[in-house]
Amino acid sequence: MNIYPSDDESIKRAALFIRSGDLVIVPTETVYGLAANALMQEAVEKIFIAKGRPAGHPLICHVGVREQLSSVVATWPKQAEALANAFWPGPLTIVLEKSAGLPSVVTGGLETAAVRMPGHALLRRLILESGVPLAAPSANPFMSVSPTRVEHLAESVVQAARMVIDGGPCSFGIESTIVDLTESSPRLLRPGAVSAAEVEQVLQCDLMEGDRSKAPGGHPKHYAPSATLRFVDAAEGRPGLVFGSPTSPGQIEMPRTAKEYASRLYDALHTLDRLGYREIWVEVPPSTKEWDAVRDRLERARSDG
Repeated sequence: MNIYPSDDESIKRAALFIRSGDLVIVPTETVYGLAANALMQEAVEKIFIAKGRPAGHPLICHVGVREQLSSVVATWPKQAEALANAFWPGPLTIVLEKSAGLPSVVTGGLETAAVRMPGHALLRRLILESGVPLAAPSANPFMSVSPTRVEHLAESVVQAARMVIDGGPCSFGIESTIVDLTESSPRLLRPGAVSAAEVEQVLQCDLMEGDRSKAPGGHPKHYAPSATLRFVDAAEGRPGLVFGSPTSPGQIEMPRTAKEYASRLYDALHTLDRLGYREIWVEVPPSTKEWDAVRDRLERARSDG
């Protein structure tokens, strides 16, 4: 595994690979991403091959400065400006009409594009050093658990990349929130690290449910470990994610706050997968709104697709 530290030399090396049309694995504040030049069709196609991702699934474009937005999206309405002012750099993705110059492979053939400015300083520096927006979905095989540490990376994905930059554990631990601004009213396409309530407060309106086919990571089965997930009120000695103190091997105590739970979720699922359990018993999280992103990931991790 070609692992490099998160320093200036690594950023310069990665930027050379990006400009050459190659893939690199980079840390973000959400999960590790498999990055390519978003404006180079051949480079983006390598992402789909490496992940085994169907061609109709759009990718998120990451920009380092506002000046790069015009190469990704054709419009920038007041609602987008308000959200960017409130949450960028950070884990909020905005869906708008695509720029004419953005390759259709990035958008899954749709006329909309998803864009965000990442909160991870190293990734923004890489984008600026490369001089182009980056398409960077999670660096995992399609539908499997996203990596939040270098140790989580699948060998098949690593082999497709020229290098891996190790930025340590990701701080948020789940993917960005996705808001669609192409309809008559804002739509939530994917709950994530920024809560729907926070978005609604900025936009001063309620978020409607949107068409998830327009969202990166919108497949009904996603973020799934090899083991089968089962929801229970109490794990009762079975391996899985519990809220109280573990009572048997294979149980992992999870935080009681939604954001802390989210930051540890994928790491816990990777740990249990590596231990070889066939089933992972998950004590049901609260049904309150602040837990929506966690429940979304768990629901799709246990889906049959």
